[in-house]
Amino acid sequence: MNEFVVEEFSKMLSRIAKIPLVSSHPEVYEPCDDSFALVDALLADRTNMLQQKPSICMEIGCGSGYVITSLAVMLGDEGFVPYYIATDINPHAIRVTRETMDAHGVYAELVNTDITSGLEKRLARSVDVLVVNPPYVPTPEDEVGFEGITSAWAGGENGRSVIDKILPAANNLLSEKGWLYMVTLTANKPSEICLEMRKKGYASRIILQRSTEEESLHIIKFWRDSDSHLELKNLSYWSKLVGN
Repeated sequence: MNEFVVEEFSKMLSRIAKIPLVSSHPEVYEPCDDSFALVDALLADRTNMLQQKPSICMEIGCGSGYVITSLAVMLGDEGFVPYYIATDINPHAIRVTRETMDAHGVYAELVNTDITSGLEKRLARSVDVLVVNPPYVPTPEDEVGFEGITSAWAGGENGRSVIDKILPAANNLLSEKGWLYMVTLTANKPSEICLEMRKKGYASRIILQRSTEEESLHIIKFWRDSDSHLELKNLSYWSKLVGN
């Protein structure tokens, strides 16, 4: 990269680094290692996103607004203006996200809802970039769906209760060229998640892996790929044939 590009990129990174300091609330999950890992993964894939020129970018579970704001900042001033939309079941998160975005001069439609409830028909097959840092921590099932900050991390058995609801919603929302970026934990069994999405016709790739003192994180990128679905069908066919 030339000196001008390096300087501009450094300025963008500086702006993103300051986002967590803007607003907070005791019932809203503040940016942590998983949030930072997701934004780092998006930054690493930024060139591809710029080439894709997404029309609609969406976050499910916006929390503090760190991720959706970072995405809007990193895609800003590039000759196209995506429409940003973010959801969260926690009304306090909606307020904090609005304050975070306002402080950085970016805008998103913010919807207080559970995952994508009420938006399925309107956004069906139209989202080009979908980002999700889901509640992935393994917890008792009765902790899932609580209001407030618990909703940001309680994931039920294997941390999969909310993830397994998000995947079919993502399948409904993603456009033909759409990409899903999702944070997972080793305990969530990422290989099983990739297999489930493969059955729906998606290819996948771990674009970032990061270990912290408490957990091992994987950022997985999914995209529609008819060949993946065909390969799975062929594998199933040959498995049955060999079994017979």
